[in-house]
Amino acid sequence: MEILIASQVLNGFATGMLYALVGVGLTLVLGVLNIPNFAHGTLYAFGAYFTYTAANLTGSFYLGILVGPLLVVLVGFVIESQGVRRLYRAHHDYQLLFLFAIALILQEAVILIWGPVGFSLLPPPVLDGAVSLGFMAYPKYRLALILFTTLIVVALYLFLTRTNVGAIVRAGIENREMVSVLGIDINKVFLLTFGLGAYLAGLAGGLSTPIMGLTPSMGLDILPIAFVIVVVAGLGSILGAIASGILIGLAQSLTTIWWPEAANVVIYLLMGLVIILKPQGLFGTR
Repeated sequence: MEILIASQVLNGFATGMLYALVGVGLTLVLGVLNIPNFAHGTLYAFGAYFTYTAANLTGSFYLGILVGPLLVVLVGFVIESQGVRRLYRAHHDYQLLFLFAIALILQEAVILIWGPVGFSLLPPPVLDGAVSLGFMAYPKYRLALILFTTLIVVALYLFLTRTNVGAIVRAGIENREMVSVLGIDINKVFLLTFGLGAYLAGLAGGLSTPIMGLTPSMGLDILPIAFVIVVVAGLGSILGAIASGILIGLAQSLTTIWWPEAANVVIYLLMGLVIILKPQGLFGTR
């Protein structure tokens, strides 16, 4: 039983780090642009499918995980520059409707381009199989995923807290009108933020392919979880999104030990509990 719990804790941490990447991306867009990006889930799906296609064309999973998320960034740039930006001065509802429409269009585009049947992508040979941790054997890819995503999250946090660009992004989350007053090109800030959010979603999608596979509905499946992460974390909290993603991943994974049917329900129960006890979120401010 102890080995099973340890295995599920590691699985939950691996899944939670993927959730954290998706949650941070959505938090950035919501915090700076002040709009919930309903297309965030489909960008996650595009990241998975772009990675799958690039890996098959090049014969290298590593090139796939390098190219796939960058292609998602291009999609994000097009959505922001050619669509969302034109609606900044319009009523807020038009932005929501536009992004909702984009999500549906991209969802159908996945089916039109890659078909309605899902795919699987094997990890690279060096990460195939299991490695001994002394007390148990654990899949190499999941262990590498934990280490890699931890490095990405730390690098992202340092970028947002220790660089001038990160300071501008964080200032945009706090008060985007003040950023404009300081003479900073707010359109570039919006474009960078949307692109960074798209990259994190695409990277999470690409990294998830050897574990979860690829299905046309994967974008719709991840989107509610991403919003739960943002709510539990507290709107605009980057550190909170990271912690919330890990917490939700662990809760979901551990629930499968004793009550597998409730593994997905526990996510929303956790969100409801946070809303009741701390409406501003675990790391948010009232």
